[in-house]
Amino acid sequence: MKNVILVVDNIRSTHNVGSLLRTCDGLGVFHVYLCGITPHPHSGESDTRLPHIVERLQKDIHKTALGAEESQKWSYVQNTDEILKELKNDGWSIVALEQTDKSVSITDYSVHPKTVLVVGTEVTGIDDSILKLCDLAVDIPMRGKKESLNVSVAAAIALFWITK
Repeated sequence: MKNVILVVDNIRSTHNVGSLLRTCDGLGVFHVYLCGITPHPHSGESDTRLPHIVERLQKDIHKTALGAEESQKWSYVQNTDEILKELKNDGWSIVALEQTDKSVSITDYSVHPKTVLVVGTEVTGIDDSILKLCDLAVDIPMRGKKESLNVSVAAAIALFWITK
């Protein structure tokens, strides 16, 4: 879908990155921004990482992406706040996928025609400085004992809801 973008902020796992790219490709997400420390495939541009690190990242991401790193449009951006400000200035609604005291259930969210979904690090979620740049936060209602899902699973659920 040309009206949905995913911003991935400081995810650590190559497997989560691969899963996110595969999910986005499958759901027709327009673009994925991999930000901060998030591992990313080799883009073909000048890469300052050591060749053996690039090769290992490629293999690990491909393991779960199954080629979506080639078919899904993506970019690496160092500063998450900069890309969010740019997208907001271009009329995109910035939505955090995060449990906060003000978050609303994804099932109650009225999808904006141009939606950016932001996901954050596996352990602590989206940083407060990034949350402040978001227009709102949505969460996925949990029914069991666990209070959260794996970031790639949660993003898949939210993206499915947003793109339906």
